[in-house]
Amino acid sequence: MTINLPREKLVEMYRKMFEIRSFEEKVFELYAQNMVPGTIHLYAGEEAVAVGVCSNLRKDDYITSTHRGHGHCIAKGADPKRIMAEILGKKTGYCKGKGGSMHIADFKVGMLGATAVVGAGIPIAMGAGLSIKLRGTDQVVACFFGEGASNQGTFHEGINMAAIWKLPVIFVCENNLYAMGTRQSRVMLIENIADRAASYGIPGVTVDGNDVLAVYEAAREAVERARRGEGPTLIECKTYRHKGHSRVDPAKYRPKEEVEEWLRKDPIKRLREKLLQTNVLAEEEIQRVEEEVSAEIEEAVKFAVESPYPAPEEALEDVYA
Repeated sequence: MTINLPREKLVEMYRKMFEIRSFEEKVFELYAQNMVPGTIHLYAGEEAVAVGVCSNLRKDDYITSTHRGHGHCIAKGADPKRIMAEILGKKTGYCKGKGGSMHIADFKVGMLGATAVVGAGIPIAMGAGLSIKLRGTDQVVACFFGEGASNQGTFHEGINMAAIWKLPVIFVCENNLYAMGTRQSRVMLIENIADRAASYGIPGVTVDGNDVLAVYEAAREAVERARRGEGPTLIECKTYRHKGHSRVDPAKYRPKEEVEEWLRKDPIKRLREKLLQTNVLAEEEIQRVEEEVSAEIEEAVKFAVESPYPAPEEALEDVYA
């Protein structure tokens, strides 16, 4: 992990990663208190991917997300208060409490929506990329999905079309080794998802998904390439979720030694240590950032808890059928 970015950029990246982790830990607590309808899929452990990619994007760029989407939303600039309210099913949430944890969207910051359907964000990203090309702008789309989605037909169709039309899409595979409880090695013979890029005639790169600076550099090259009109890139980020697939999954299928090894490679801890070692930030400065973020998350919880639920008569508002 090398550092060649402005201090302000590095501080913001650390702040965002810590914000995502703090948000997810609070959601975990609220679920245990029976305050969250439905289930949740936490992003803790994968923060370097969302922040590394989104730190290269402008506000008018787009992203598509997954069932594990809270981190993507925060990294792209969505309001934690409205995300938290949506997760709690409140009227002040992004989808007025009707979407919940897996269906958050904020078009104002380019977040085109999370989806519970595995691989469903890929054709949406391709469509957004086609829109950009037809409109003649230099925007880009970052499409997040897991390694399990790379076995879906949407993966092949979406990337193939983006490749032949040279659409400005960055396909970001968050490879946390397990599709729900199924290890990657049980369902595919290749070790690196990025190797599949060759079959579409586009660049593919595999990076350490727990190193935010490595992710940032890979994404920077892909974004610049896309803005030049040279088409898509497939980036595979090797990472690891700290929790089970969902809140109710104890993840006992993962070997204890494997979990401990990945916890030692915690992306936030790694960046924190690097910022201290290189004198980018002092210990007291990092603590101040963490305290500010913690206070913001508590405010988000307060906002969500005190917000009203949607009224029963609103059930058929803002729906297509």
